[in-house]
Amino acid sequence: MASTACTPPHPAPGELIGPRSRARGALLGLAVGDALGAPAENLKPSEIRARWGRITGFVADRPQGTDDTEYALFSGLLLARHGSALTPAHAEAAWHEWITERATFRGAGFSERGTLENLRRGLAAPISAQHRHAWSDGLAMRAAPFGVFAAGRPGEAARLVAIDGSVSHEGEGIYGGQAVAAGVAAAMAGAPVPVVIAAALAVIPDDSWTARSLRRAVAVAHRGERAVRSAVVIGGYPWTDLAPEAVALAFGAYATADGDFREAVLTAVNMGRDADTTAAVAGALSGATQGLAAIPAAWADAIGPARGRCLPSMGGRHVLEVADLLLPSTEPPRPAPAAFDTPTPPVLDTTAPPQPTPAALRPTAAPRPAPAAPRPTAPPQPTPAALQPTAPPLPALATHRPTAVPVPVPVLTVEAGAAAEGVMGAVGSAARVGTEGTV
Repeated sequence: MASTACTPPHPAPGELIGPRSRARGALLGLAVGDALGAPAENLKPSEIRARWGRITGFVADRPQGTDDTEYALFSGLLLARHGSALTPAHAEAAWHEWITERATFRGAGFSERGTLENLRRGLAAPISAQHRHAWSDGLAMRAAPFGVFAAGRPGEAARLVAIDGSVSHEGEGIYGGQAVAAGVAAAMAGAPVPVVIAAALAVIPDDSWTARSLRRAVAVAHRGERAVRSAVVIGGYPWTDLAPEAVALAFGAYATADGDFREAVLTAVNMGRDADTTAAVAGALSGATQGLAAIPAAWADAIGPARGRCLPSMGGRHVLEVADLLLPSTEPPRPAPAAFDTPTPPVLDTTAPPQPTPAALRPTAAPRPAPAAPRPTAPPQPTPAALQPTAPPLPALATHRPTAVPVPVPVLTVEAGAAAEGVMGAVGSAARVGTEGTV
């Protein structure tokens, strides 16, 4: 039976979280999770314990993000430039201009390498996504910006991330990105953990590998990270970057922690496997849920501008800068990137005056005709076009964004209702998601 969208509970006094805090929390949370998980990537939990015990913070002397953060920056800037008008041609052109000609691909995944090879051979999307690793988590790792942009609209977030992913992924790889984008979009509107999970399940095929893995993970989340890992990981499988596994582990960590940022990220890190990606996704989900203030200050301070090790074109960019670019028009306006121009430091001062939008991205619509002064003997006549004043153009992103982010999750209706029944039906008093008997 279908259900209507669930209205998130009102926060306690002093706990109201605004869209800017959620946007910044989502993308900075992604970067923090990436940097925390990087040393544990491809390791088993037993190997993690042997080296560090339980990881509770950064274990590297110089924490830094991986290709996960740099690709999220790339997709965020692409989305900030085109908004809801994004097409596969836009995404493919950006790959050619800002990846194929510049990428060093140090630390890049197999899906990105396969895509790069196909693009250099002259193959276009979606054929460029037909390679041996199109099912990887490479789209899921860069999906959070779409949820930030389409806050409260999981369906739109899923649509847009699939357009981006058409260059590099297909099948389960697309589903993984859609689940993450939709989950972040729901969390951006203040949805509680069960509704975030329901939103993710509602946008992907019910019988897909990704959906089945995700349901198994959240069903045992109340039993902790070992149960989540056992429910999802295929023993002996050599590749750790497959989307159905990584996305399920990330949502399992998020559900285990009941959305708490610190616990969600550390749970993902200590499960190993593709730990940088699973922790990045868990960090994006919980960062959008709890806002920027939930990220420990020491972790947040360790994240600087991207170094461009994998994508030199992203060097110098900061996730907070991109988060601000994706905010709706009701937020203080920020200049949109004209063509992935020279990186600028993140704007941390919310009182800074609005900046002009680059001319290349301004709307081209003609100004409205202004009426001439009324004459006593004749009705007003329009002023000739050549004499009309030039009205200032609207900000570049205004044509692609709503004027406000809806607080409820409006799209969580029929499809999400079906998913919500299966997921939320087993939620206990502590907001844990599911039991084994519901899968």
